[in-house]
Formats: sequence, C-alpha cells, structure tokens
Amino acid sequence: MAPSPSARGHKDAGMQTNMEVDYVIDFRFASTDRSEAVQQFEKLVHALGSVGLATEVRIGDEQSLLVFVKVASEQHLFGEVYRSRVRDWINGVRAAAPKRETEEALKEEPLYEAERVRIIYQLITNPVADGGAGITPKEGEWENVVSVFPLHDHEYNKAWLKKWSTQWFLKAEDLNEIRNKFGEKVAFYFAFTQSYFAFLVFPAAFGASVWLVLGNYSPIYAIVNCLWCIIFVEYWKHQEVDLAVRWGVRNVSRIEHKRKDFRHEFETMDPITGEKIQVFPATKRLQRQLLQVPFALTAAIVLGSLIATCFGIEIFISEVYDGPLKSILVFLPTGILTTGLPVLTGILTNFATQLNAYENYDTAGSYDDALTQKIFILNFITSYLPIFLTAFVYVPFGSLIVPYLDVFSLTVKPFAENEKQLQAPKSGFVINPSRLTKQVIYFTVTAQIVNQGMEVVVPYLKRRGFSKYKEMQNERAAKKGGAAPAASENDHPEEAAFLARVRKEAELDHYDVTGDLREMVLQFGYLSLFSVVWPLTGVSFLANDWLELRTDALKICVEMRRPTPWRADTIGSWLDSLALLTWLGSITSSALVYLFSNNGLGPDGTPYQIKAWGLLLCIFFSEHIFLGVRTAVRIAISKLDSPGRQKERQERYLVRQQYFEESLNELGNIPAMGDLNEKISREALEENARESTLHSASAEERFWGRQRGWRETAQVGKGLIEAAPGGAKDKKSQ
Repeated sequence: MAPSPSARGHKDAGMQTNMEVDYVIDFRFASTDRSEAVQQFEKLVHALGSVGLATEVRIGDEQSLLVFVKVASEQHLFGEVYRSRVRDWINGVRAAAPKRETEEALKEEPLYEAERVRIIYQLITNPVADGGAGITPKEGEWENVVSVFPLHDHEYNKAWLKKWSTQWFLKAEDLNEIRNKFGEKVAFYFAFTQSYFAFLVFPAAFGASVWLVLGNYSPIYAIVNCLWCIIFVEYWKHQEVDLAVRWGVRNVSRIEHKRKDFRHEFETMDPITGEKIQVFPATKRLQRQLLQVPFALTAAIVLGSLIATCFGIEIFISEVYDGPLKSILVFLPTGILTTGLPVLTGILTNFATQLNAYENYDTAGSYDDALTQKIFILNFITSYLPIFLTAFVYVPFGSLIVPYLDVFSLTVKPFAENEKQLQAPKSGFVINPSRLTKQVIYFTVTAQIVNQGMEVVVPYLKRRGFSKYKEMQNERAAKKGGAAPAASENDHPEEAAFLARVRKEAELDHYDVTGDLREMVLQFGYLSLFSVVWPLTGVSFLANDWLELRTDALKICVEMRRPTPWRADTIGSWLDSLALLTWLGSITSSALVYLFSNNGLGPDGTPYQIKAWGLLLCIFFSEHIFLGVRTAVRIAISKLDSPGRQKERQERYLVRQQYFEESLNELGNIPAMGDLNEKISREALEENARESTLHSASAEERFWGRQRGWRETAQVGKGLIEAAPGGAKDKKSQ
C-alpha cells in the first residue's frame, strides 16, 4: 500500500528539520534496576534544568530513552557566550575585551553555529563549580548516559558532499564553512590535508619526470624531495598561525581544561595570581614518564619480533621453498600479520593508555599530546619496520641470512614433497633486487586503497549487519510470541521520520579526527623516508588524497555521529611527528642512494662492497645540510606576510588606537592650566608672599610657587628678555 501524501509530507519534514534540538542524550538502563534508573533519570533532567536547558524525552529502543535538549532562554545562552569570550580575552585569544552588552556584541561578531553547539556542550558537561550540569557520559554516577551528541544537518551535509564532488581544490570559503559547522579541530584537519594535497602536485610531477628519465634511487630526486618536505612542514607551521588568527583561536591552547581524572597531591597558592591551585610534583611525573623508555623498547621487541618473523617466513617461502602451493603459501605471513598485529597493537595501545593515565597529567591537552606520542611510536613500528628490514637487512645481508632461514621450514613442511624443497642454498643465493621497490609500491598504493575501503565500506557493512541482526532477533522473538512492540509504534506521525533518523544517528560511532590526522602523517612518512625507492609515490598519494578528502566528508556526514565542535589552534603533537619524519627522511634517503648507487642494483645481498666510512659520511653530511637548509627555510618563510597576520596587526592597532583615543578624551575633560589661573595683580603677589612666610614650605615648593601659570611665566620671561644687556636691537630703535 502506497503511503498517503500526508505521510510523505511528514517524512520529508522530519528529514529536513532538527526540531530546534541542540543535543541528544542517549540514556540506557538495560543493566540497571528500574527504580534506580528512574532516580538517575530524574537526577539527569533536574541537572539539565538547573543550567537553563529545556528537555523532552522519547523512547529510544526497548532499553533506552532519548533526551532532547535545547536552550530554554536565549538570554541565558548570551550570558554563557559572554563568559566564554571573556575567558578568551583573559587568555590572550581575543585582542580586546568583549562588550558587556552581549546582544550588541553579537551583532558586530555573530555567534556561529559551532560556537553555539560547543558552549551548550560545555554547559552540559562542565563541572557544577564551573557553571555546568556536570554530566560526564559513561563515568561515575552518569554511567547510564551512553552519549551526548548534536544532530546532523542533513540539508547542509547533502549540499557539502555535492559541492566537493565537483571541485578539485578546496577554497578558503570551504574551510570556513567546515569551521563554522564542525569546529576548528576538524577544520584544521581538512586544512592540513588540503595544503598537503596542493603541495603534492610538485613531487607528483617531478617524481614522474625523474622516474621516466633517471629511474629509481636518483640523488637529484632525493635532494629535491628532502627540500620539499622541509618547505611543506615549515609552511604548514606558518599556515597554522594564519588560520588560527583568521578563525579567532590564536593561543586557544592556553585555555587549559582540567582533567576529571587528575589526582593532585597537595594544594598551594599561585605566587603570581594568588589563586589556589592543585599540584602534582613535576619530579614525580618525570619518574613516571621514564617508564616510556621500557615501554618503547617492549613495543619494539614485541611488534618487531612478529614483523621480523613474518618477514623471514615470507622470504623463505618466496625465495627458498620450491614445493607445491607456493603461490598460495606466500600469503601465509600476510595472514599472520593481519591476524596477530592488530591484537598486539591493541594490547600495547591499552597499555599506553594506562601508562598515560598513570603519568597523571593535569590538563586534557597535555594528556592528549602525551598519548599521541605513544601511539605514534606504535604506528611508526608497524608502518615502517617492514621496509626498514628489507632496505637495511635483506638488501645488504640477504646472502648471509637466507641460508639460515630453513628454521621457518616448519610453516610449509606439511605441503612439501621432499626435504630438498625446504633446503636453502648454502652458496650462490642471489637476492631479489626488486623486492624493496615492490614493497614500497604495496605500502603506497595497495595499502592506501585498502585503508580507504576500511574507512568507508567496513562501517557501512557493520551498521547494516547490526541492523539485520536486530531484525532477525525481533522476527525470532515474534515467532515465539515474546516480541516487544517496536519503539516507533507510539511515535506521533509528525515526529516519526525525525525520531527514526535520531535513533539511527544514536547507533553511529563517534568520530575521532585524531585517527585521520595519524593516517595523513604516516602517509607523509612514506614520502619522506622511502619515495626515493619509487619516485611515483607522490602520484599515488595525490590521487589518494583527493579521494581522501571526499571520503572523510562522507564518513562524517553518513558513517559517524556529528562531532562535538572543539576548538584548536594547531594539529597538536602531530606537527612534531612531521618534523621528526622529515629529519629521518634526510638520513634514509641519503643511505638508500648510497647503497643503490650502482645503477640501482644495491649491494646484492653481501655487505662486502659497502664502505662503512662512505655510508656514515654520506649520512653525516646529509643530516647537517638538512639542519642548515631547514634553518634558512624557516627564516625565509617567517618573513612572509599573510591575511591572518595582517588581521592580527590590524586588530592590535585598533585596540591600541581605541585606548589612546579614550585616554585623550579623558584628558580633554581636564581644565587647561590657563583656566585655573587667576589674574595677576600686586595684591595677589603680596598675599602669596604673606602665605609663604606664615607656612613652612620646602625648597621645591618655593621654587614652583614663584610663578603661577603660563601667563605669569610668559610675563616674567618677557621682562627678562627686555632687560637682557647687549644682543641684537630692534630695527625701529636704529
């Protein structure tokens, strides 16, 4: 039966409106006693109401409620906006103090959507002492609150995806729209990826030319690529400042948010501000941070052992084993890595998180930066170690190592027909010189395509599978006669489409921009460290990143809940990772060029042709040249002007000009010296003389009391000039 026109109208309206909802709170009570759940729910809505938020509740599914939240009074929101902007001014984010008349200030500087959504989120989650409701999802007394999320604007999302699918480069207006909708943290990711994509045009074109003319391992390409990496990283540092000023978040990282899990040892008074602060001794934190050294070593040993083992098995099967099913068995190491590596990485990531919590950082920013550094160590090992093993172990030492790899014959022994098929040659073994190139191509092309599929396809399949599983459960329960009524049965017709959409969004995953940033930084590492092996790396990344920008937008709009619009003025500690990879790239590129300087053939599996002093000298000079060039590029780029810096200078000038004019206006209200003076007369002078004899006066007071005002000074000066002996005489007297 076809839906009626009114039903279709309600559905269309439900998809086009958010019912003025600011946030949705998913409250689940499946594992909680009903009476306790009722108390927790009453406490939740009371806490929301106490901070000026209006609430509506609807059924989510059989064991959850959806609490819809919006600001009850715009005046209350204006007060929160004023507090937020005053905090920005105190911390140096804003050049001038915000006006007390908030409505007038909002006319001059309108409240953009991401700012509104962020302030309301802080109103929900901030501690009660800071004026918030103190609701912390999944923690403490709020364990029934599963998530707090804003709703997607589907009309905007549709227009966004359509617009991006028809243009090659993102404009400044596109980035501003992302900032206004999703906040500065997400906008910085897209700005970084767009800048990286634009910069990739040169290494893609140059790399293709070098590959056609000079081939692999070109020293010219290595030098140019290293210079490109330096320029890009230093330019992005410059660009970050420009974007931060343009978006009004310069120095926003100074606004430190205390972590809920921070445990102080004592309280003291700040000697500068006089406020009471909670302190955890820096020496004690340093002692805990030293545990990062054994953690890094353990991670390197555990992950390195697995990767090296699979590396050895793969070489044994592909270059030693000569039995049946070789073309299939060669994928055995890949299967082991695919299965074992995520498990070990997950265990080490959990350990890194626990170690980070044990280090007890006081602010959320310092906690996130420290965790990012630990995760980067794990990613560095899993991403780059296989290529390092091939380039600096297999290529120079393959002929010495391969004869001893028969220890891995156990992996394929059940398939071998005789022992001869499992024996490595004791002499005359020749390494595969193209192995390194093929491996780089895999990581820079195949792996990138796989990651794209994992980002977009897997979440879709996961969501569809979960939905299908629920349908099957309901059908099975219905057959047994115990099926609960559908949550949507009691929905009002004009809300039905809207509530169905909200229930779907509540099931989506949380979007974490850190994962996308990590992906881009690791990709940059392949270009910096190993693209000299295959100069077409830039071409692959250029095509991948054009698609990456669009698939990430699709992921945010369709596969993930709308992110909370947090502010940022940088991409964080990932910038340090970029600098580290650029420095390492200068070393690995020079080493690879030296090792493969014999027409790209390499050392042929034996280290005897490698001159250690030549290799070390090559690395030494390349690193020191890198440091000098980086300093020169940094100085040159710092001289560049930009719209953001011009805006910053203009704002500072206007603030100074405003204060200067206000000061001049105040001085103008003070009477001039001449207006304070009375007429000079003989009687007035005699009166002053009597007062000076009756009252004791210091020498300074008597000095400044001999002449009263500028008129008397002018009169006395005139007399002194006329009484002066000699000098030029008046022409008339002549």
